[in-house]
This record gives sequence, C-alpha cells and structure tokens, in this order.
Amino acid sequence: MLHLSADAQAIWQAAVQAADPFERVCAYLANTEGPARKTLAAGGRIAVLGGGKAGAAMAAAVEAALADHLPRLLGLINVPQGQSAALARLRLREARPAGSNHPTEAGVAATLEQLELVETLGPGDLAICLLSGGGSALLPAPVPGVSLQDKQLVTRLLHACGASINEMNCVRKHLSRYKGGRLAQRLTARGVPVLGLILSDVIGDPLDVIASGPTAADPTTFADAWAVLERYDLLDKTPLAVREHLQRGRDGQIDETPKALPETVRNEILASNRESLAAAARQAVLRGYRVVNLGSFFDGETRDLASLMAALVRSVRRDGVPAPPPLCLLSGGETTVTLPPDHGKGGRNQEFVLASLLKLGPTEMPGVAILSGGTDGEDGPTDAAGAIADADTLACAAALRLDPMAYLQRHDAYPFFDAVGGLLRTGLTGTNVMDVRVVLVAHLGK
Repeated sequence: MLHLSADAQAIWQAAVQAADPFERVCAYLANTEGPARKTLAAGGRIAVLGGGKAGAAMAAAVEAALADHLPRLLGLINVPQGQSAALARLRLREARPAGSNHPTEAGVAATLEQLELVETLGPGDLAICLLSGGGSALLPAPVPGVSLQDKQLVTRLLHACGASINEMNCVRKHLSRYKGGRLAQRLTARGVPVLGLILSDVIGDPLDVIASGPTAADPTTFADAWAVLERYDLLDKTPLAVREHLQRGRDGQIDETPKALPETVRNEILASNRESLAAAARQAVLRGYRVVNLGSFFDGETRDLASLMAALVRSVRRDGVPAPPPLCLLSGGETTVTLPPDHGKGGRNQEFVLASLLKLGPTEMPGVAILSGGTDGEDGPTDAAGAIADADTLACAAALRLDPMAYLQRHDAYPFFDAVGGLLRTGLTGTNVMDVRVVLVAHLGK
C-alpha cells in the first residue's frame, strides 16, 4: 500500500502549497491595477501590523512586493516561536511557543507594541494588516481589569468543552482591545486607511472570525459572548473579572465592538480551504484518481465525521457510489474533540484517522489510505500535522500488540501513530487554511 500512502501525501501537500502565503501576498500587491497600488500612491508611511501562523512569510512578501517603497515600511508581526524571515524593515515578534495555542505574556507585550505604533500614525499613512490562522492566540491584548491568566483560563475551558472557533472568538473579541474590529477602529479614528490581507482558517471565511477579526466589523455582542459561556456551563468556572466585564458590556456600560467600519477599510481573503481542496483535486486527477470533493464546511465532533467517511468508503467499494475506484475523497473544515479531564495526547486529525481506521477495520482497510492533516503543520499540542493510515497500519499495530481502540478511548492517538510510523510530521508549513483530509480507495488487487 506504499503507493497509496505516497499519493495521499502528495495530494495533501498540493493543498498546502496552494495556500503559500508568500506567493499570494506578492501576487496581490504586485498587481499594478489593484486597489492596493492606489492607496500606496499617497506617499506616507506604510505600517505593517498583525499576526498569525503565516505571518513571517506574509511579511517577507510585503517587503518583496513593495521593494520600491522599502524606506516607507515599518511595523511588527506576531508569529509562533521558530518562524523566521530575512527582513530589512519589518520585525517579527515570537508571541507563543510552537505547539501551543494559548496567549502568552510575550504575545501581550508584542500586541501592545503594535497598538503603540498605531498611536504614531496619521492621515497620509497606510496600515497593512497581515492576518492568518492562529492570530487569536498570537494577538492578545486583554481589556483593563482582565488579566492574561484570566484569558488563558477561558481559552482552555472553551477548547476543552468542544466550542467552535466562532464561539471561542466571540468571547475573545469581547475581552480584547485589538480584536473584533478594535484595531481598524483605532486606525480609522486617526485617519489611516486599512488594508487587511488575510488567509482564512475558518469555515465559510467570515472576516469577523478569522484571527478574531481585528479589521472587520463584529456582528456579535457582549450578550452573545455571555451566552457561549452559559451554553457550555462555564460561567461558574470563568474568572470573576471576565464575568464582570461581560456583564458591564451587556448592561451597556462598555462600548460594543464596532458593527460597521468606514469604506477606508478594505479586507482581502488571499487563500482559503476551498482553494486548497481544488488544488488537491487537480493533483489527485494527475495521479489517476476520480475525485469527489466534499467541500470545506465540515465541523462538529471528529468521531462523527470518521463514521461518515467510513460509510462513504463502504459505499464506494461495494456500490461505486458516489463514484467507483480508484477514487479520492477530499474534505476540509475543522472538527472538534470534546476531551474528558483525564485524556491522552493527540489532535483532531490524528483522532480522525484512528477512528476511521477502527470503523473500517482489517477487512475493509485493504486498498484504502486515510490522511488527515492541519495545513499549518500542527495538530493539537503535538509536533505532527496529523496522521496517515492504511492496511499495513493495523498489521503493524498487531505485531506490536497495540490495541487501537484503547488508544482511541483515551484520546491518545499520538503515541499510537508514533509507534506504528503513521505520524505526518512536516514542521510548521508557514500557512494555515484549516484541515485537509484525503481518503483514497483503490481497486482491490492494485
């Protein structure tokens, strides 16, 4: 089954390459007929702000595309530890460790430095905001009265209960001086036009949710944020300072996040999961597979999706529906795993592959390869992007006397795949457009 696994990895890699932030930012800014060039003609300073997992490559692209404006550039971008780029004018700030998705003191300091820079700008200047997945954790600026530790606890609670990214960001926006349109609000109040260049890591690409929407109008309210905590029965576990702040917002004692922004704010989505799936489909066709692209709107519990994919594999194998082998089933989006207090190590992609493997089992896995990976190269608090499995995975587990079900029950996919050689280790890819899953079904005997 080596050829199936190699094909799955090449197809997944094509999806990642399609979201290359350097190429996307360069292409946009190099367009001499594009709206960005008209704004650049003003001649003032060009402040580059923002953050995300694609921040380093995006910053390098700005300098490359605007080489003729280099003396006018200034600014800083928050990135995960380990990201680097050869920059002449812009600065990178390591705002959190690799393998973590929680705000840190370093992130707060760097974000406040960005807000201080905003206060030096004025009419005639331009702000370019580089935003990508991971920006919410990389750009913390707690409101007065709420500590970083308070935000960290709320973030952990929301992660553990299986809250969606939309729900998590709704809460985070209402605890921030930067998110929920606050950054754009500060800039436009000083007469500074805003150009947001964005890589989407959110289902449906809503501008207000990606990196918690620093440059987008926010349709959510303090009441919505309160309702999220209430929905997951987290109010009693939430720090008092957070509850008091949200309550003051509900009572109208604190200004809401902006519900509209001036026309001088322009946001452009340069890459998304949808485009990456299309690139993966093209690679699959080149490798001789029919393709069924199921789209980028998958969310919910990871194991539920694994059950669905296993059912589709059976349908393909037995009835040739939705198409006969050799077939590539593609899907995107971002699922969740609801964790008990005592759980193992892994991520949603590793759990998807393990759950799918068990659903199909030794009788149905021959001729099938299953890969799921985060396009950012990270999956949960691990050094893997995800995992890949085929029939040989089960044979290896049996030889090592490993019980896959025991690992799944304790949400412990990482050590299982580490033992059988199924971890997808890519390192940080420098981009982030959610997850891509590749399921290959070959003719038996191939």
